[in-house]
Amino acid sequence: MDIRNLGASGLRVSAVGLGCNNFGQRTDLETSRQVIHRALDLGITLFDTADIYAGQGGSETVLGTVLGDRRKDIVLATKFSKPMANDGTRQGASRRYIMNAVEASLKRLKTDWIDLYQQHDYDPLTPLEETLRALDDLIRQGKVRYVGNSNFPAWRIAEAEFTARAMNVNRFVSCQDEYSLVVRDIEKDLLPAAQEYGLGLLPFFPLASGLLTGKYQRGATAPADTRFGKAPALRDRYVTPRNEDMVEKLKAFAQARRHSLLELAFSWLAARPQVASVIAGATRSEQIEQNVKAIAWKLGSEEMAEIDAITQGVTT
Repeated sequence: MDIRNLGASGLRVSAVGLGCNNFGQRTDLETSRQVIHRALDLGITLFDTADIYAGQGGSETVLGTVLGDRRKDIVLATKFSKPMANDGTRQGASRRYIMNAVEASLKRLKTDWIDLYQQHDYDPLTPLEETLRALDDLIRQGKVRYVGNSNFPAWRIAEAEFTARAMNVNRFVSCQDEYSLVVRDIEKDLLPAAQEYGLGLLPFFPLASGLLTGKYQRGATAPADTRFGKAPALRDRYVTPRNEDMVEKLKAFAQARRHSLLELAFSWLAARPQVASVIAGATRSEQIEQNVKAIAWKLGSEEMAEIDAITQGVTT
């Protein structure tokens, strides 16, 4: 397994990370245990979860139950700020909320520290200075090692960087945002900002919720047991004529080189600037094995240019 620095920080993570949103939701405890253990066996060190995953706390609880002594062998990442109550009382990035949220996550995860604590969304109701000071205090207390953001617009990333410098507090070292062969919007502003300020990028939805696995046939109804079959909103979001045209061309590109569409999707991301780890979920241990093998393809500059030609319409 390739190990990379997370941006300009000293935190080292596996090039393939495990997204843990399925645990306690799509996978029961025993299946989750099998996936987690297989990931550990294959050298995956980055485990990414969030307090809201699996019914507000379910994913963190599964990880805390399963990891045991192996906790010390991984980079454990979780998130805060999205609603943890239906009445709006437990959410955001205020000092009061952060201090409560981190203790709840630590308890569910059965650990004394979180390696990467990420603000899941920007909070327009809380001054950034307040959030950064609270996160810095958590680092100084030893409860958190590094902090990152997710779903921030580029200008907020710049604002956070300069605010942290002015306050002389710990800065964000990572950003987690959607990025894939068919969703390249972040290349306009966010990716250049990440490069400028040394943030490691952790792309989520690397397979566009399954569109880039190659398992869906154009014009055919999605099987009932698949993500698109169970979530029509996701299907409608990704299954567009434009995306289907691109997928057909990308699939032909990969097959001509004796690779799969899955391998292309992962290897392309792994070759992109600032990408530290490609985060992907799994509901079976076999999927973990496929994901780890998928980044082995080292794409050349001519191949990258050809891929850009196929997908160039995505960012317009």
